[in-house]
Amino acid sequence: MISFHLARADNGVIGRDGQLPWRLPADLKRFKAQTMGRPMIMGRKTFESFPAPLPGRRHVVLTRDRTWQAPGAEVAHSPEEALRMAGADVAVIGGAEIFARFLDRAERIELTEVHLAAIGDAHVPPFDAACWQETMREDHAAEGDRPAYSFVTLERAR
Repeated sequence: MISFHLARADNGVIGRDGQLPWRLPADLKRFKAQTMGRPMIMGRKTFESFPAPLPGRRHVVLTRDRTWQAPGAEVAHSPEEALRMAGADVAVIGGAEIFARFLDRAERIELTEVHLAAIGDAHVPPFDAACWQETMREDHAAEGDRPAYSFVTLERAR
């Protein structure tokens, strides 16, 4: 199964300068639980945003740069190559271009809706309601300097 894992602000922002524009520890904990032990497909910029490879997960990095390599990264140059390397159960974790390239193949989206209008330079548009069915929603109120957010699971409509 190919699943997406992302947090997106209400205005579509998913990142700013290679980082998340908010701090939500519960989202990071959920991300870790959902991706642990699974291969992850990501773009080069997403991989480079980590201080080090994330433990307990394979990092398949999709890049057009034929010379790029990094410790802990398995390099692929096409979505098909990335999927051959990763296998049948894979977590696609971004960024925006990678989500766009795998959207037609994804079966599930694990989305954290961050309820704010964030400033950022990476965006993912809303997922088409004709293609995706919401199967789970868990709302969380704002707390201190943390915005309100919702954990949402979307399944491809059949």
